[in-house]
Amino acid sequence: MNHSPSKTLSHRPMCSCCEDGGSFHADATSRRGFLAAGAALAAAGAAAPLLTMPVRAQGNDPDLSHLQSQRRIVLKGGIVLTLDRQVGDFAQADLLIEDGKIREIRPNIAVSADAAAVVDATNRIIIPGFVDTHSHSYQGIARNIMPNGLLNPDYNRDVQNALTPVYRADDAYTGVLLSALGFIEMGTTAIVDISQCSHTPEHSDAMIRALNEAGIRAVYSYHRGAGDKQQYPQDIKRLQKAHFSSRDQLVTLALTANLNANVYSLAREVGVQIVQHLVGADLNKQVNDLSQAGLMRPGDEYIHCLGINADTWKLLKNAGAQVSLCAPIDMTMGHGTPTIQDALGHGFRPSLSSDHGVSMTQDMFSLMRSTFQIQRLRAHERRRAGDKTAPEFLTCRDMLEFATIAGARCAQLDGKVGTLTPGKDADIVMLRADRLDIWPLSNAYGTVVNFMNPGHIEAVFIAGKVKKWRGALVGVDHARVVRMAQEARDAVMARAKLKVDLLG
Repeated sequence: MNHSPSKTLSHRPMCSCCEDGGSFHADATSRRGFLAAGAALAAAGAAAPLLTMPVRAQGNDPDLSHLQSQRRIVLKGGIVLTLDRQVGDFAQADLLIEDGKIREIRPNIAVSADAAAVVDATNRIIIPGFVDTHSHSYQGIARNIMPNGLLNPDYNRDVQNALTPVYRADDAYTGVLLSALGFIEMGTTAIVDISQCSHTPEHSDAMIRALNEAGIRAVYSYHRGAGDKQQYPQDIKRLQKAHFSSRDQLVTLALTANLNANVYSLAREVGVQIVQHLVGADLNKQVNDLSQAGLMRPGDEYIHCLGINADTWKLLKNAGAQVSLCAPIDMTMGHGTPTIQDALGHGFRPSLSSDHGVSMTQDMFSLMRSTFQIQRLRAHERRRAGDKTAPEFLTCRDMLEFATIAGARCAQLDGKVGTLTPGKDADIVMLRADRLDIWPLSNAYGTVVNFMNPGHIEAVFIAGKVKKWRGALVGVDHARVVRMAQEARDAVMARAKLKVDLLG
């Protein structure tokens, strides 16, 4: 294709204004004033007014300005891993985005003069956006407060019973906002967010507003809170009416049920997906009782899947359930041995999830590698022991599938995202494959899964809108968000009588 008729956005270095994360230094408004302003604007129907800064937040980047002004974008000449076996993968191809959707993928897409923004994707790997199917995002302000913590007693004592109950609505807002922006920065374009901080209706509203303002695609799974002002689970009817008028919006609704038949019944009444943790010593009877009551539905999500036997695995499969696995948390904090082989053995293609950030990173590269490694380790052990029924090894393609289309399927978003398929929304990550830590490029799937990290993410698109560009978040006042997060962290830690131990 001749590039001369249209403007090609090359790989030039960022200006100095972009190298600190693209921050735009606005006034020193406090986080509570920031929240109050956000509430007023949201009530007036403004869309993400607080985080969307002028293009000069990216250093007057003319390429970014051109990209944002076009309804058609061509990612040109990249390695395209579609994760759609019908479409296939491409060693070199162009991808056309039009009106927020993927329109075409093939080599040498022709565009007329000034009809599209053309992004040079040479030596870039283009993949679907990652989907994390289990995050307690309100805990973003408590990141890494317990680097050596266990589920019991540390997490349940300090986070569940001390920290979470003292969150105010603005703390919950800030935690979700910080987590959502962090996910986008790491290439995760969609999450299942389990609120678990719905102390009042105002808390729930604040967390939903944060997801909307961050611009991430999310399933907001309404969960319980603490105190006598919580209105879980019945407030889901108000939330549905107030915030979730369409399945086409970026943020949709689900309900976390705690194996409670009444909550399952409510989810069935309002027509939303159940998102359910399975962590315990013996949960088989509870799951079987729900099944016998006719309360399980295809597409419900089950997380961890610990404390269940082979019969319950079969029950989940027959019910059309989806599975979310969190190998790093399970191994590190003591939830139990990751159930990756149980899931595979019962015919699931599991999704991957991070759980929370109070103890470790939430990036999908780490999730893919840890799951890959534990499955292969166990398969190796069985082979060395002479087990003739030892399972096949997972591949790097399997892992990228779990991180994308399997996640979208688990979140009931696979009709919209999860693969680079013409007609789907353009949730896309563009990865730099020419850096010296991974060059020369010999295998695209292996490079993404075994070698890359969030530092290789050059651009992120959600529904065709550029959210990260040349390594920096777009339209985000970095300094202001950092200040809000630290103030909120300090406030909730003080209320909970916990200390930040920087060097401990």
